[in-house]
Amino acid sequence: MLGRRRTRKHPPWVGREPAPGPAFSSHATRPSPPNSKDTCLPLQEIRLLCLHRAAREGKPFPLSRGGKRRGAPWPPGNTRNVRTVGDADPDKAGSLRPPQAMSTESSPLLSYRLFRVSSECEMPGGGQEEAPLVVGVAGSATGGSHHDPARQLSTFFGVIVPTVLSMFSIVVFMRVGFVIGHAGFLQSLLMLVVAYVIISLTVLSVCAISTNGAVQAGGAYFMISRTLGPEFGGSIGLMFYLANVCACGVYVLGLVEAILDDFGADGSDPPGAKALPQGYLYSFLYGSVVLLVCLLVCLVGSHIYSRAAFFIFLVVNAVLITIFASFFAVSPREIVVSRDGNHSFNASFTGFNVSTLRDNMYAMYSRDYTTNNIMSFATVFAVMFNGCTGIMAGSNMSGELKNASSSIPKGTIIAVVYTFVIYFLLFFMTSFTCERALLKGDYGFFRAINVWPPFVLIGIYSASLSASMSNLIGASRILHALAKDDLFGIVLAPAKIVSKGGNPWVAVLYTWALVQLVLFVGKLNTIASIVTVFYLVAYAAVDLACLALEWASAPNFRPTFQVFSWHTCLLGIVSCLVMMFLISAAGASGSLGLMLLLLGFIHLRSAASSWGYISQALIFHQVRKYLLLLDIRKDHVKFWRPQILLMVANPRGSSQLMKFINHLKKGGLFVLGHVEIGDLDTMPSDPIQAHYNFWLSLVDKLSIKAFVDLTLSPSVRQGTQHLLRITGLGGMKPNTLVLGFYDDCVPEDYFLQDPAFSQARENDEFGVDLPALQAHFPPVREAESQRALRPSEYVAIISDAVKMHKNVCLARYFHLLEKDLPPSSSSTSSKRRFEGRYIDVWPLNLLRPNSPTYVDICSLFLLQMACILTMVSSWKAARLRIFLCVESGDVGWVSKEEKLRELLTKLRIKATIKIVTWDQVVALHGHPQHAAGPQGDPERSDLPSGAEKPARETYLNAATFQVTDEYLASVNDLLLKQGGQTAVRFLYLPRPPADTSQYERYLEQLAILTTDLGPTLLIHGLTPVTCTEL
Repeated sequence: MLGRRRTRKHPPWVGREPAPGPAFSSHATRPSPPNSKDTCLPLQEIRLLCLHRAAREGKPFPLSRGGKRRGAPWPPGNTRNVRTVGDADPDKAGSLRPPQAMSTESSPLLSYRLFRVSSECEMPGGGQEEAPLVVGVAGSATGGSHHDPARQLSTFFGVIVPTVLSMFSIVVFMRVGFVIGHAGFLQSLLMLVVAYVIISLTVLSVCAISTNGAVQAGGAYFMISRTLGPEFGGSIGLMFYLANVCACGVYVLGLVEAILDDFGADGSDPPGAKALPQGYLYSFLYGSVVLLVCLLVCLVGSHIYSRAAFFIFLVVNAVLITIFASFFAVSPREIVVSRDGNHSFNASFTGFNVSTLRDNMYAMYSRDYTTNNIMSFATVFAVMFNGCTGIMAGSNMSGELKNASSSIPKGTIIAVVYTFVIYFLLFFMTSFTCERALLKGDYGFFRAINVWPPFVLIGIYSASLSASMSNLIGASRILHALAKDDLFGIVLAPAKIVSKGGNPWVAVLYTWALVQLVLFVGKLNTIASIVTVFYLVAYAAVDLACLALEWASAPNFRPTFQVFSWHTCLLGIVSCLVMMFLISAAGASGSLGLMLLLLGFIHLRSAASSWGYISQALIFHQVRKYLLLLDIRKDHVKFWRPQILLMVANPRGSSQLMKFINHLKKGGLFVLGHVEIGDLDTMPSDPIQAHYNFWLSLVDKLSIKAFVDLTLSPSVRQGTQHLLRITGLGGMKPNTLVLGFYDDCVPEDYFLQDPAFSQARENDEFGVDLPALQAHFPPVREAESQRALRPSEYVAIISDAVKMHKNVCLARYFHLLEKDLPPSSSSTSSKRRFEGRYIDVWPLNLLRPNSPTYVDICSLFLLQMACILTMVSSWKAARLRIFLCVESGDVGWVSKEEKLRELLTKLRIKATIKIVTWDQVVALHGHPQHAAGPQGDPERSDLPSGAEKPARETYLNAATFQVTDEYLASVNDLLLKQGGQTAVRFLYLPRPPADTSQYERYLEQLAILTTDLGPTLLIHGLTPVTCTEL
């Protein structure tokens, strides 16, 4: 099983080596640009590749037609500063790498170019523009020469304007009276502060994430998905998209409600202008017309939308100025409030009056006249919170911003501060000047108290229309980003289509159709709580993303915005979750359930992404912390577990053994080790790194829980020593070495038998396709192939492991483990596969039968490993048998059996003890069993190693010759004659002889002993592994 692979000469023992890969060539393979198979190389990249070839050949190459690169000349013949890829000479300065297309966030932000290192390189024209050394995403934000036509919006037009309009929307004109009338000034102020604390905490997280790198289209979805991965990003991104869709419907319905209040057949004011018929279908029709207007604007593109939004921004602010002026300019008056055309009452606008403020100070919840439902703190807060949910409007336009990383934090903070001041002033002045009856009876009371009522109508219509457009265009951008990432397959595939100007018009149509469905609800307050809950889920996800980045402590998380901490992120998450359940417990539970369903769906269908997984960073952070706490000085035998290093030459012939050792690890460390034969000094680069993906893909296909550790060494023995010393970390280091047996048995190709290697899908999640995996591992060796590993070197590896105080296991015939077993089709049948089979344990040293005891450390190690195997679910049906070898003249065999049974009881091991008479076997050995060697038992690991060491070595060397082939054949026959079907045998492995000249004889004895035994594990244990104490 021990593998060695030579880089030039084919090793017969391992099998034929495939053609030398890139790692073995004279020059390392250059990394190809993304999608290099389907795209043409840019002219600049072609020139650099030609320059690379010219530099490698020692020839000058002009970078442009005039022999200059934008005025940055390359002196003829000056190639000493160019280091070709794969050049092994460390003294050559400079580097050259083919540039990669900066098309995705996974592409490198730094593209190295040739640069001048001294003034001697300069030539006339050197003052001209030079190619940038730092290229941002799409080359736009960081000085690249490539301009994205879709990125045209500044901070003011792209973030501040849409965010302010979305946060104002219909609430600022139509729901201030609703909030104050039901909740009172104090609770309204509390709602306002709570709402803005929640969104401010989220804004801090948004600012931190957006300033940590280039932000592409998708806004909040892009931030969440690129931080928490596709599962969280896709599920929460879709929910955030639905929240924007519902919010768009809310604003359209609010606009329809305002129009019908004024121009409906049953409208209250102004009188005489009741022209529009009312009703459910009419409301739906009016809403569809308004939505059609929004659709037409959004189909034109973000540039026209920004112009329209700016005009509406000016109109809304002008109307707000008239409202504030009206509080001072309008004198107290009685206002007639009409309901349903046949019911009216009077309410007062008192001007600034302390008694009015006192009456409006506390809550007085009653029935809402639009829904006829009794209001509460939660329902009122849900409606008011809709006035704060527009903080992502600017982030949603990230794909159209000139500099998203700078514009999003600045614009969002300015918009939040501005809207908070406006809301606070409106709450305060309304509570000071308007009676509660007016606030509850007419939510559009601003018209009645304005210096010119049509001003307010213009503001309502403008704000509602703008908020609707903002949510429609923002939602379409989120949907387009979801479609580009291909998380939901063919359903969203058409949403990838964009116009020549970059406008995702199909995503706009998708969104428009969904908003049409929302309009069927018909009432604004009915869906307000759903919108609020969905927004809160998205906000909590943004806070979670920032918290994960902060806790992961990744060096690359260094946002330029520093006004945040993990405390603010955690508080934001808790606040969002609490408010979700206060607003609507059913809605919050449903939204979380929907998120989990979407998360599971995306996890099952989506491939691995190249975005980076924050889970990996968090796991690394936690594992490092706990590894530091895992102190090897605190190890105790009670908590011992096998930590196995399995040396693998070629997985094609050892996959069955790898799966068996996976069962034997019992939650411990399992490492697959492999030695590549070679000398790094003669190679341009390390060939090992490129092989890890193939081995990890192998681990996935075998469904085993193992690490992989590869090394490059001049010999297998040295490589194994390296792995035994350096594999693992801290308290997680191998304590047991497992080797395949050294024999002439021709291994079978497991890859041809397992459907995972013949019927699997073409590519795994990390780009290793099946043909590449098959080609990477060479064919199994043939019978006539020359062996690359000498027997003496193999035994030397065993001896080295014993000297390093590692337990050693030699595995033989494990390719026959599942030969006669029924195929595993379900979990139940898998547990019954070994039913009626036996696990045989022979705790006596059969090669040294002079040993007088069954309870030395090695024997107990055998018992422990066999017991561990029976604890695995697939092996629980197998029965454990322990064989006690006695001579017919031994009158003390009964006491030996009792002592062994008592030991098994103390160790809590359920096993059957079987007495075997082996007089004929002992006779062939020529020594009675009670005749022990020097110091009683030379194999005892707990004997002192000082003065007795020469005697021990002398005995071991002599014992190797005392055992005859006839004796070994007799022992082998004894093992084979035991009744029942044996699944696996555990045998005692003696120490290798101290004399290296006897290594081959030692290996021959082991081969004769285990001939045709089936799956057999020869074990030599050195460490105490059992404990009878609590």
